[in-house]
Amino acid sequence: MAADTSIKRLGWSLIVTLVIFIAEVFGGILSRSLSLLSDAGHVLTDAFALGLSLIALLIMKRPSDYKATYGYQRIGLLAALINGISLVVIAMFIFIEAYTRLQTPPEINSSVMLSIAGAGLAGNLIMAWILGHKHHDLNIKSAWLHVVGDTVSSAGVIIAGLIIKYTGWVLADTIASGIVGCMIIIGGTRVIKEALWILLDLSPSGFHPEDLAKVIAEIPEVRNVHDVHIWSIGHGVPAFSGHVQVHDQKISEADIIRKEIERLLSDQGIKHAVIQMECADCCNNEIYCNINPENAHDGHRH
Repeated sequence: MAADTSIKRLGWSLIVTLVIFIAEVFGGILSRSLSLLSDAGHVLTDAFALGLSLIALLIMKRPSDYKATYGYQRIGLLAALINGISLVVIAMFIFIEAYTRLQTPPEINSSVMLSIAGAGLAGNLIMAWILGHKHHDLNIKSAWLHVVGDTVSSAGVIIAGLIIKYTGWVLADTIASGIVGCMIIIGGTRVIKEALWILLDLSPSGFHPEDLAKVIAEIPEVRNVHDVHIWSIGHGVPAFSGHVQVHDQKISEADIIRKEIERLLSDQGIKHAVIQMECADCCNNEIYCNINPENAHDGHRH
């Protein structure tokens, strides 16, 4: 149900975005405003981001299968990564054009600039309201950041237009576009970092393998905890795996310990855990397992 709601929100936001983009392109050409054209460029990346997020969300609804045993959560991460990169690219184009205009500032029609920017701001506020602000999915969050960034951009264009209208200082347009570019690149790099962090299987923020190992080791029946791994299956979906050494005992007794470990991990926010119970010592009881690339076909070296 939540996925269906997100799909509808993204669909409506995409329609509003395309209308704003067309209006700002024509308005930017008529007024010769770089900040308005910069905002139109950002709106175009919004449309791209929303469309990509929509497609990713539809794919993510597919259940786990033999191709993707963990499901299709990371399709959304890939979409978020592409969205983040598109933000950085469009910011680079804005900076280049802003530098050119600093050399030869053009004449700007502030009236057209203000009217289009005002309509764009209203449309962006509507989109931000449609998408909401609480997101547990990085894919949706990246699309929302596009919209929020463009909302701020529209506000900047309006401020620049007012300065030009009442003072005639046309450089305000170029400066506003530069500020817009900076805000775009900050949001883009943040999304790229979050997506890469998960795609590279790095430990999720707020979780430390050694701390989790200590919590498990405090269980009286546990002798040792090693080969600990923690990563994210998707945004906000942490996973854990580890070897837990116990005294030689019945499988049913070891299973009680395993369930206790899973409960402890669940209290820490980890719902997906794979625990390997063992009674024999490993060759190496290090908390982290080192994999030798030259012998990868032999499996892990503990």
